[in-house]
Amino acid sequence: MNKKAENIIVGISVGDLNGIGSEVILKTFEDSRMLELCTPVIFANAKILSFVKKSFTSTVQFHGVDKLDQIIPGKVNVFNLWREGVDIKLGTNDEKIGEYAIKSFVAATKALKDGGIDVLVTAPINKYNIQSEEFKFPGHTDYLDQELEGNALMMMVQDNLRVGLLTDHVPLNEVSSHLTEELITRKIETIRKSLIQDFSIVKPKIAVLGVNPHSGDGGVIGKEEDLILKPVLKKIFDSGTMVFGPFSADGFFGSGQYEKYDAIVATYHDQGLIPFKTLSFGKGVNYTAGLNKVRTSPDHGTAYDIAGKDMADFNSFKEAVYLALDIFRSRNQYEEISEKPLKIKEKQL
Repeated sequence: MNKKAENIIVGISVGDLNGIGSEVILKTFEDSRMLELCTPVIFANAKILSFVKKSFTSTVQFHGVDKLDQIIPGKVNVFNLWREGVDIKLGTNDEKIGEYAIKSFVAATKALKDGGIDVLVTAPINKYNIQSEEFKFPGHTDYLDQELEGNALMMMVQDNLRVGLLTDHVPLNEVSSHLTEELITRKIETIRKSLIQDFSIVKPKIAVLGVNPHSGDGGVIGKEEDLILKPVLKKIFDSGTMVFGPFSADGFFGSGQYEKYDAIVATYHDQGLIPFKTLSFGKGVNYTAGLNKVRTSPDHGTAYDIAGKDMADFNSFKEAVYLALDIFRSRNQYEEISEKPLKIKEKQL
């Protein structure tokens, strides 16, 4: 990394062109101050974005490039990934549009791996129209987990509220079978490392939620807490990680108990995302922790129902850009401290 903050190149996959992705991307960069923080590169086609732009109020100007080395700092750059015309029908589900969404995402991921961009922010896709013989992944995270180094973990972030998941896109009746000692240990270690290097928290405190109502009530309403979670969490705690729980999920957020911890680990998708999205007020960010590269995304979908109506709220996408930049800087700082601890100590003395 070791790159100055103002030179951070933010790669952006355009998402589903029939959804609100283009709108929230372009509205985010209407504020010229954003271009003082980073240099955006949208993986799409300048003519297509010009066409989509007519459907909402936007004053943003962008610069088309055919190679990544043509990127101009201080401009909204569009990397012309394809030349042919695309039939845009805002608000509709279209498999052909899904192909372009994946074309954008795959190219942006490759640029991230190759160092052509520094961080990746992904606009929303439709998980149904992206499936093909070439792309058989449920979504962004699974593909990134294959392509990048490390173990991907879905973490939802809004200011100091961070929610990680032990299981994500798993049917509810299969959650318990996935909760093994290996999985729990690996996921909590991933979260601990992310809190240290990505959020600059020296000694993070992590809370884990139980699977069952009232965290099992001592085995009366389920035994997963006593048989799986408690023994594993004790072992992790004894090894030096500040992990606590399992807590009863129903009162944990409403009571404000979550504010005492640097991250909360939910055992399944809705247990974590329902309270998170309720508390984050449309400014939440989906961060893929655990990988060697930084990827963020807004916490909403394609929103076909409002596409092209100039109604999309771009705050979550803007927050996704901010978080990607913050994590990039934090990782830079962490690497510098890790590489030169003695020199830094000498300076302090």
